[in-house]
Amino acid sequence: MIDAYLSAVRQESQTVNRLFGYMGIRVVEITPAHAVLALPFREEFLQGAGSLAGGIQAALMDETMAHAVLAGLEPDCQTVTMDLHMRYLRPAGRSSLRAEARIVRRGGKVVVVEGEIQNDAGEAVSLATASFLIIRPEARRPKE
Repeated sequence: MIDAYLSAVRQESQTVNRLFGYMGIRVVEITPAHAVLALPFREEFLQGAGSLAGGIQAALMDETMAHAVLAGLEPDCQTVTMDLHMRYLRPAGRSSLRAEARIVRRGGKVVVVEGEIQNDAGEAVSLATASFLIIRPEARRPKE
């Protein structure tokens, strides 16, 4: 299931991740230790002061990290974000973004990830750390 999803989400006209389609996110690379996603600039992403909204960056980073986690999971496992901490370094302005995430530690139940988002000029605009819970198939079965 994970392999089929990761194969499909890499396709330019993918429909398996509606958020990617809605935001225009494009997969650059996904491996079990690393992921890179790109987000083209859109006017709709600007907040009132004319800069790209921090929530857009957080959504992009969460997806980038989650896909690095997904790529290393056993079949039929799932993941959810436990926490996400963003540090905004500078305004992203009217720029496309490139988000890169790498696995710091992959434990039996929790995966720790760190990431960075860069603007068109290659400058870091935000840094992030997050923890993801691994949900195994037996944990999804109803209790009898």
